[in-house]
Amino acid sequence: MPVLGPGTIRTPRALLTALLAALSLTLPLTTAQAAGGTAPSRGSAHMGMGVLAHDGAGSTPANSAVTQTEGVDVAGYQGNVAWPTLWSSGVRWAYTKATEGTYYTNPYFAQQYNGSYDVGMIRGAYHFATPDTTSGATQANYFVDHGGGWSKDGRTLPGTLDIEWNPYGAECYGKSASAMVGWIADFLNTYKARTGRDAVIYTATSWWSDCTGNYGGFAANNPLWIARYASDPGTLPGGWGYYTMWQYTSSGPTVGDHDKFNGALDRVQALANG
Repeated sequence: MPVLGPGTIRTPRALLTALLAALSLTLPLTTAQAAGGTAPSRGSAHMGMGVLAHDGAGSTPANSAVTQTEGVDVAGYQGNVAWPTLWSSGVRWAYTKATEGTYYTNPYFAQQYNGSYDVGMIRGAYHFATPDTTSGATQANYFVDHGGGWSKDGRTLPGTLDIEWNPYGAECYGKSASAMVGWIADFLNTYKARTGRDAVIYTATSWWSDCTGNYGGFAANNPLWIARYASDPGTLPGGWGYYTMWQYTSSGPTVGDHDKFNGALDRVQALANG
């Protein structure tokens, strides 16, 4: 085997390795990479999973002159939830993760969804979207078929589409802004056709701007649930002049993820009744 002298050009393998390393520095980070870890297992995603990694956290909300109603959101990783404790602390509404993609259902859904109802809360279900796996219509149907439906009983909130950073890969799931808007519309239209209700959209302003081009076309019909861990909800995504719900922390008492409804309890009831 010949010996390479000083100044010899590197072998193609070495050059390829260097190029790949350089390229990796220019690619957008996944939620896991931004947090300094590895990609989580499919099904483990939940509301706000990428907020701390991408948007960080500031101070907690100050007391508001506007009446707000405390809520929580929960997922399978939190297991059986102490609903009586949350009720005693003033929590009056809750959302439970029902599904993700078309491959996951929450094994604790019954305890979480029915448990919140049983202590007197107004409850709803949410779907963690994975636009890179199946169509919006397919995922909306899967959601409705596995706990995401709606009934006019005065205690059930419309389903929520959790659309945020991809914890398993590229931030925008490999979609252009127009393709993402189309996927979301497909989900929302199918959900309304199945349930008669417009779904809530949960998202963060920075993700919405990056991945939909700050599209404003859903604001007229779909209530906004904004994610921002700070003293105020900040600038809202395109089209929305106000938020309906605000996830303001992932480190609150009992379950961590706490939220505020932008109004008194009767406004929560009004959303439930449609």
